[in-house]
Amino acid sequence: QVQLVESGGGLVHTGGSLRLSCAASGSILMFNSMGWYRQVPGKERELVASTARGGSTNYGDSVKGRFTISTDNAKNTLYLQMNSLKPEDTAVYYCNAVLAILTTMNYWGQGTQVTVSS
Repeated sequence: QVQLVESGGGLVHTGGSLRLSCAASGSILMFNSMGWYRQVPGKERELVASTARGGSTNYGDSVKGRFTISTDNAKNTLYLQMNSLKPEDTAVYYCNAVLAILTTMNYWGQGTQVTVSS
């Protein structure tokens, strides 16, 4: 069973930075893609950034130029570097991993709270 554990959330002022980490229980090289999503109460979970096998990346429009997704294969960890944070970035951030073999499996972490104060 795949386990994803996020860390690095917290409270930061507008303009500040945070780095989220997502540690996987096994090799992340097996995943077809990994990504970060976020959700605020009453709204749907939205894509923040994703990275696919081969290295391509994709970012939500609201975070382009401010957030950077990366991986450390040796540490089986996914990162999200968040700079120039805004109050509207406040949300619970979830790590996601997709494994597609015969079927497609989506794995989620438990979430980490990011709060940006104005």
